[in-house]
Amino acid sequence: MFTLTNPSRITVLGAGLMGRLLALSLARQGHQVEVFDAHGPSADGAAAPVAAAMLAPLAESAVTEPNVVRMGQHSLERWPQLLHSLATPVYFQRNGTLIVWHRQDGPEAQRLAGLFDKNYHLNTSLPRPEQLDAQRLAAVEPALQGRFQAGILLPDEGQLDNRQLLPALVAELHTLGVALHWHSPKELSDFAPGQPGQPDLVLDCRGLGAQSAWPQLRGVRGEVIRVHAPEVTLQRPTRLIHPRYSLYIAPKENHVFVIGATEIESSDAGPASLRSTMELLSALYTVHSGFAEARILELNTGLRPTLPDNLPALRWVGERVLQVNGLYRHGFMISPTMHDITLQVLADGTSPLAAQMQVPVLQG
Repeated sequence: MFTLTNPSRITVLGAGLMGRLLALSLARQGHQVEVFDAHGPSADGAAAPVAAAMLAPLAESAVTEPNVVRMGQHSLERWPQLLHSLATPVYFQRNGTLIVWHRQDGPEAQRLAGLFDKNYHLNTSLPRPEQLDAQRLAAVEPALQGRFQAGILLPDEGQLDNRQLLPALVAELHTLGVALHWHSPKELSDFAPGQPGQPDLVLDCRGLGAQSAWPQLRGVRGEVIRVHAPEVTLQRPTRLIHPRYSLYIAPKENHVFVIGATEIESSDAGPASLRSTMELLSALYTVHSGFAEARILELNTGLRPTLPDNLPALRWVGERVLQVNGLYRHGFMISPTMHDITLQVLADGTSPLAAQMQVPVLQG
């Protein structure tokens, strides 16, 4: 397969999270990079804006494969390095994840605690979960004092503000002179890489926009509500065990909170339903009554690009087209790992990190 020489001409299709990260790193390496995206710089249509950007490998260990957890651990250490290289500050927090539940959901909480403990013993590089009684919970999260009788703290997990990160990456791309073609949808058939006047390499990071070239992709729906709640002072992402779905609350700066459900197995990209909105907001109110006076800033939905096994992959299409896709609902948690794997593959034709993380590099 093609490996980069310096400088190479590289066309990136898709300016979501993955496309922006890779375009930035390749431009910094001295390559001539241009980016085509079907939407605008705000990344409308991409999965990245409709996310809470939680970096929680131990929390996810209850529902995903061990290699995804390891990818999350690698990425959690890489995010501060990637953010530090940007001229624009991006909110980043590493204060753990808190899990709480109402009394009637105690059996499910016990099951979940058992899973966390088992996964910790299988992978002792994960932080050890801490069981919290009411007194310890009040000390860890004073805003929830008296509201819950127990909890689980997953130390060292993190989050960032995706709505700050996406424009910060665009600003950096502008500074480096990357050609950004907004509202310019392209297909792989529009390019003949390696031919005169054509790019040396096409990097396809279009997410669901790549379905025509990778038919196995499907969309998994996500719904988020952003609210401004001045009366609430949660200090870390908080998950509520819920009989129908796992509710999360991610506090951003200035009392802005992102609320959503972990996943909805649907490819419907339409607006949120009244039922799901009411359920989310009702569950939110049971966490903290201060949310009753919150102002709804946004109610949004999006589709996360997913392959049949719910795992990410790289795929060569010919010798000069490389696709990076299938990050599912773990986009922010694993994207630095996928970024590092892709750069290794492009530099050397192989990736020790891909082997370590069991990420396939397929031949299309």
